[in-house]
Amino acid sequence: MILNSLFKSVVNIFRCRTRSLLTMAGIAVGVFSVVLISTIGAAGTEQVSAKLLTMGVDTLLIQSAENTVSATLSENDLAEAARIDGVSDVMPLMASVTEAKMLNRRLDAYVWGVDKSADKLISLEAAYGRLIGNSDSAARSKVCVIDEAFALESYGRSNIVGKKLKMFLGGKYHEFEVVGVAKSGLSSLQSMLSNIMPNFIYIPISTMQSLCGRTTYDKIAVKLSDPNSDTSIVRRVTQKLDELHSTKDGYKCNNLLSQKGQLDDIMNIVTTALSFVAGISLVVSGISVMTAMMMSVNERTREIGIKKAIGAKKRDICAEFLCESVIMTLIGSAAGIALGLLTSFAGCMLTGAPFVVNVGSLMASAGAAAGIGAVFGAYPAVKAAKLKPAEALRL
Repeated sequence: MILNSLFKSVVNIFRCRTRSLLTMAGIAVGVFSVVLISTIGAAGTEQVSAKLLTMGVDTLLIQSAENTVSATLSENDLAEAARIDGVSDVMPLMASVTEAKMLNRRLDAYVWGVDKSADKLISLEAAYGRLIGNSDSAARSKVCVIDEAFALESYGRSNIVGKKLKMFLGGKYHEFEVVGVAKSGLSSLQSMLSNIMPNFIYIPISTMQSLCGRTTYDKIAVKLSDPNSDTSIVRRVTQKLDELHSTKDGYKCNNLLSQKGQLDDIMNIVTTALSFVAGISLVVSGISVMTAMMMSVNERTREIGIKKAIGAKKRDICAEFLCESVIMTLIGSAAGIALGLLTSFAGCMLTGAPFVVNVGSLMASAGAAAGIGAVFGAYPAVKAAKLKPAEALRL
């Protein structure tokens, strides 16, 4: 009976091609909107996550708690943190907001003291020149790596390797040679928030310690072997540092990965909300399905009467019309999904964004379309099934 109802439904759909196409087009537009929004949202979330990871959010930043002055960070602390299970790499950090002069221009800058692990922990990548190396740290060289925004702002071009700049550190200006221009890492964050954040400059941490007259560090960046186990590792690292310095809660950890997770959750909520709004068009399309099926019932009243006169049961008539409405919505949803994916893929190729398919959203869209076809097709199907043969044949 099911196969017979499906066959008759397909025949009836092709019998009224124009009306069926218009009805399916309405469903396709609704599904297209949902798929497009969900795919763009998934691609956006993926791109933001990848960008944040290149800026080092998969690391833990350990530093002294604000309520204690006895807690410091030294080379010994760095070595102890590196020995803890689950830690793949560590790097000392120093940071200072200062002023840099280049071509007689004064620019606000955020100076980072880093070592050779900078490319691993904050994914710092050189667009031109090189990064800070072991020889720079050993010799306490006055060399620096700047971000592209700094180079463009000062010289109007990206490649300024070999140029000189002066930085204010330790109470006076010091001349540094630019050995590299960074194209990623923390400079990515700076480019997105150029009106809020200063330019970034990276120098050997040993040089920064020497110029500032210090032997300690501001922070320790801890790279995790498994980012999902961050909570237990945070506790072990801070406990170990407290034991070494005989302090209690003397150190705190900035878990940037958890903040990334919160941002991902917010973006997912926004994408879901927008998809829900777009899904309202599916409900509107359902009204067009009901209208089309009501017209079909009116046009086929005599046919229904003849079928019931020769023995067709109510459930047969109801199943035939219900299958017709569901098939139309499924075909429309398939077309909408295909068009939505194609449009999203083309957009991602043009913008260079990653193409990510939200399978759950696709399945939900197809299921919602089928459900709408069943719900809005139910009344016309029941109405057709309740027609009496004698009355139907007189019309």
